Amino acid sequence: MMPERYLFEYAVVRIVPRVEREEFINVGVILYCPKRKFLSCMSTLNEQRLGCFTTVIDIDEIKQHLHAFGQICCGSKDGGAIARLDDASRFRWLTATRSTVVQSSKVHPGLCVDPQETLEKLHRELVL
Repeated sequence: MMPERYLFEYAVVRIVPRVEREEFINVGVILYCPKRKFLSCMSTLNEQRLGCFTTVIDIDEIKQHLHAFGQICCGSKDGGAIARLDDASRFRWLTATRSTVVQSSKVHPGLCVDPQETLEKLHRELVL
């Protein structure tokens, strides 16, 4: 018997050092699976690779933004007002179109058996 597969949506988190150039580096993945009540993200900031794009970026500020994404995903009280919203609203807020240094890609759908395993796989394939 095949295990049940669940619809999920994901977006890639990107650092866009100079928004006007539209160049970016993938640093994370956000995955939302409503049926499993799963919303989580994983990120890895490769500072050396980011340094190839520019030297005028505040690494600590980027780390704070990525940390905030994690706080919002898990609904932490430290994540502010957005973190108190329901899972779907938090995912939509995190993946909304922005013209900032930290952005997300368009949202992509898929089917998975285990959302955590799928998040880890996407992180390996798209970020590392």
